[in-house]
Amino acid sequence: MIWPVYDAKARFSELLDAAMNEGPQVVSRRGVEAAVVVPIAEWNRLKASARPSLKDILLDANGPHFEDIVQPRGQSGERPVIEFE
Repeated sequence: MIWPVYDAKARFSELLDAAMNEGPQVVSRRGVEAAVVVPIAEWNRLKASARPSLKDILLDANGPHFEDIVQPRGQSGERPVIEFE
């Protein structure tokens, strides 16, 4: 079911009950789908199955270590210097 935002606000308890008993409920604003209300168990399942973003991987302390990356050698035989700020 799609709930217009004014109905979702006025009948929030019903919206929560519907989400828990019937599954995800869509909330629309001005006729455009804007949000989904899902039971917390479903949200936790979705979060657990989501793949990490590239940002998450790069910021992970156990992720790739840039000092371990082998850099190609230039024409002079030296490796180029890459600086990270």
